[in-house]
Amino acid sequence: MSAVANPATVAECLRVGAGFSQGDRNWIAEQFATLDARLASFHADATELEVSVKDREARGQKVTLECWIAGRQKIVTTSGEEDLHAALNDVRDDLRRRLNDAKTRQEPRHNKHLRDVSPPQSPVDTEEPDPLPAADPSRADAETA
Repeated sequence: MSAVANPATVAECLRVGAGFSQGDRNWIAEQFATLDARLASFHADATELEVSVKDREARGQKVTLECWIAGRQKIVTTSGEEDLHAALNDVRDDLRRRLNDAKTRQEPRHNKHLRDVSPPQSPVDTEEPDPLPAADPSRADAETA
């Protein structure tokens, strides 16, 4: 497996959208830092993240995290949690799950679990099958006579 020359990181790829200011960016990047390990297999120049919030600090706020990786479908995660911190953690965790699922779907040959699963084997019979019973001569059919 070859390493990516310029791995993606949240700090490098994150943009803040509607509802957040540039001052919030560092705080959000710290919250999303656990995504770095998952993003490291992608090139930084081909990866973008954007987080936005609608109706911040109000009932019914909605946090959205979008992820674009070249050659893959866009991934969008949302959270309706009322607490902003909890909503950010929710979209972060959902993105991590979706990235893992997408990687497994796209590259199953690299998944050891999928490679090592062998079909169950049936037990081997060492006994010979019982021979057919001998025909009873008293029960001869009319067609054989």
